[in-house]
Amino acid sequence: MSLHNKSLGSEGESLAVTYLERHRYKILERNFRCRGGEIDIVARDGKTFVFVEVKTRTSGHYGPPQLAVTSFKQRQISKAALTWLAKQRQLDACARFDVISITFSGQMPQIEHIPNAFELAY
Repeated sequence: MSLHNKSLGSEGESLAVTYLERHRYKILERNFRCRGGEIDIVARDGKTFVFVEVKTRTSGHYGPPQLAVTSFKQRQISKAALTWLAKQRQLDACARFDVISITFSGQMPQIEHIPNAFELAY
């Protein structure tokens, strides 16, 4: 992964955190990593834990960013989410998977939030 992609990704994640906070989500953790996978943002929406995958692009040239959340990626995120919930002793809690897609084209980045983007996959 190039330095440009890495900085683009972290810029996208920072925008996503700001967006979620503005919509009254509580950010619990960023970039949670475990053997199974990684979660960009762990947040709370009321009583629901929300595992957020952030996809950032500079254009729509390869289609919308959310299409990059493949079934393989969904399985990795699901494994990481179960690990996170187990560590918090919250396996019975309500949880969902959201995707935030950010496209930098023009002056303002386009942010699209997709709640319940996919179901638990493992």
